[in-house]
Amino acid sequence: MTTKRNEPDVRLTADGKNSSADDDTKESTVEEAPSSESLTFTLSLPVAVRETPEHEAAVAIDDVAVDAHHVDPAAMATTSIALTPDLVVTMPPELTPEVAVIPELPPVDHHPTRRVRQRAEVRGAPEAATMLTAERLIHQGKQNRAPAPEGFLQALVYAVTFHLVNVGDSYRARERKALEARITKTFVGGTRFVPVLTRKGGVGKTTISALLGMAMADTREDRIIAIDANPDRGTLAERIDRQTRATVRDVVLRADSLHTFSEFQTVVSRDETRLDVLASDTDPHVSEAFDENDYNVVADMAERFYSVAITDCGTGIVHSVMRATLQRADSIVIVSGGSVDEARLASETLTWLESNGHAHLVKNAVVALNTATQGTNLVKLEEIEAHFKSRVREIVRVPYDPSLATGSVIHYRNLSKLTKTAARELAAVVMDGLPEIRTN
Repeated sequence: MTTKRNEPDVRLTADGKNSSADDDTKESTVEEAPSSESLTFTLSLPVAVRETPEHEAAVAIDDVAVDAHHVDPAAMATTSIALTPDLVVTMPPELTPEVAVIPELPPVDHHPTRRVRQRAEVRGAPEAATMLTAERLIHQGKQNRAPAPEGFLQALVYAVTFHLVNVGDSYRARERKALEARITKTFVGGTRFVPVLTRKGGVGKTTISALLGMAMADTREDRIIAIDANPDRGTLAERIDRQTRATVRDVVLRADSLHTFSEFQTVVSRDETRLDVLASDTDPHVSEAFDENDYNVVADMAERFYSVAITDCGTGIVHSVMRATLQRADSIVIVSGGSVDEARLASETLTWLESNGHAHLVKNAVVALNTATQGTNLVKLEEIEAHFKSRVREIVRVPYDPSLATGSVIHYRNLSKLTKTAARELAAVVMDGLPEIRTN
């Protein structure tokens, strides 16, 4: 008997040996030998077929050939896979991300004892300098404490109550601090130039320039310079204790060698308020040579080191130096005396500025009314102020002071309180008209 099967065959002989046939096409025969000495049996066993589990079949990729030049959009469809609770995916230990553990900071003690302060906790790793913050080093109670008040009664209440009751500053102290806040206005974008000018001499133009610069320098933290740009032998440097004989001519000649502020300090004089003054030419034969180009050299040098530059101009407003001065001006100060002709010439100065393309400076101008000149007691100062208020932004009266009447060196500390207050008021009003940000 002969049978043909596709399963592997195992032949068992009488001598106890197995024999296997070919796996592709196998023919199994069962023969009955006529002889009694040998007997052959053929036993067919089923082939074990491995069934694919459901979780493997769900993620299996079909073995389908893809044409490189054409991709079937249907084959690119997204297949949703539903994960059963029995399916657990375990990542190898080397692929498991480590979770950073941040230790908690110790509690902050705002009132540590002396023993705790002496035994401060030392960190294991070196700390950066940025870790020394004010919140960490300063007690919150002391940091938020208001400063001691100014004023006799206010300070007395503050002291009697053991610093528990602070009623604030007195009215005068508040007024002074508000005035100082206006003077200490911050600027961005270069030096601010403030010319002081008038068409008449002898009205106190140089004195007003010195007072304005001293009030600014005494209050502000940055550098202030007063430049004597009078081509007719100015006297601004004679109103302070002069430390050098250098003038604007030396700055023009040594401009290429003055690279640092320390080098520039050798050509200026500084008074007690930290005001730097640059003197004009003292030789009358050389003073005529100081022109527009020379002033631009000096102004460019001042822009490198100073925040505010006050220019004491001469009486000749048609001079070339005046043209360069007005081109750089951010605001102007017109000085007027208390007499009829002095007020009239000051008003004519405003008219000349309006007629020559400087109307914007006239609207932002400040008139300093010097009441120390002759004839002030016989003139109605209110009428002069009313006239200028219709043309300029602000008017400030400067009272008579014996320290200013002599025409010699001005010691700011020796001025009367009224004069100091007027100088600060003039400085504050001028600062109010200067732009905080200047792009050009």
